[in-house]
Amino acid sequence: MIPLLSIHIGRSRFTETWKLQKSLLELRQAGVIGDLILLTEHEHVYTLGKSADDNHLLASQDELKIDGIEVFHIDRGGDITYHGPGQIVGYPIIDLNQRKPDIHFYLRSLEETIIAALRKFGIQGTREEGLTGVWVDGEKIAAIGVKVSRWVTMHGFALNVNTDLARFGRIIPCGIFNKGVTSLEKILKKKIPLEDVEAALEDALVQIFDYSAIQRISPMELSKIIDTAPVSLHVQQ
Repeated sequence: MIPLLSIHIGRSRFTETWKLQKSLLELRQAGVIGDLILLTEHEHVYTLGKSADDNHLLASQDELKIDGIEVFHIDRGGDITYHGPGQIVGYPIIDLNQRKPDIHFYLRSLEETIIAALRKFGIQGTREEGLTGVWVDGEKIAAIGVKVSRWVTMHGFALNVNTDLARFGRIIPCGIFNKGVTSLEKILKKKIPLEDVEAALEDALVQIFDYSAIQRISPMELSKIIDTAPVSLHVQQ
């Protein structure tokens, strides 16, 4: 059993973490670093996965500009989703070759991680047949979209904690027309400290993925690891 590195990078722009993930993916593939997870809150952004339908973005360019919301087509699976303040986004960089090289196993494990974390707040998360993500009373509380390269993962999950759910009103979330979205704040009728939910997610990752412990390192420590890595970090952006 090995520890899972956890890096809390705070509020970030999507493009910054996307670039960082690509560097970490390369390092993990080379065996220079172990498994890790980045935890962040993004500035307002809509991202569209490889199977996304552009028509599922309902806002006009003028509306997006006024609201200051960026839009990116990215290399994960899935349709369109929203990221923003009050939402925890987790980006696991995990080598599935060391576990089980099976994308369905990985997706179900991420779902189980979120379900286990929600349980600590008295919330019963569930799965919906034929769909990816975690739901509470038929509304989506966590979206999942991943990329796997040589069986190393990137992208990940977004869990609505104190999220402004109105931002989902300008998209068809994950391309699903007939279901709403929810958050811990909406269910519990109070704001929940993000650090409490992050800790619950870390505990669940240790349990579900069978790590020995969580080892938190700072973004500065992570930067030193990247800067001294003996492999090329010239990745495509």
